[in-house]
Amino acid sequence: MARPKKCRHLSAHVPCSLFKPNGIPGCELEKLILDADEFEALHLADVMKLQQLQAAERMGISRQTFGNLIASARHKVASAIIEGKALVLPQPTQEQ
Repeated sequence: MARPKKCRHLSAHVPCSLFKPNGIPGCELEKLILDADEFEALHLADVMKLQQLQAAERMGISRQTFGNLIASARHKVASAIIEGKALVLPQPTQEQ
């Protein structure tokens, strides 16, 4: 049985719901979904330039979990850019 997901602290503001290549309707594109915790990991590591340990502490998770999140997020973003896919961004919820 998998471990239950730990509550994570998210603070990054999502400016839009979809990021896609210009000139192609969203309905025609393959979509990659970026989870809220992956979005937060990108924000902390690549925008705020925090070390993984600092970012993990801020999110309330282990450094290894943060490393897995940032690797997954970077893979999705790179795939969307290189392969011309749409990136669906997380929408804020009451839990965040």
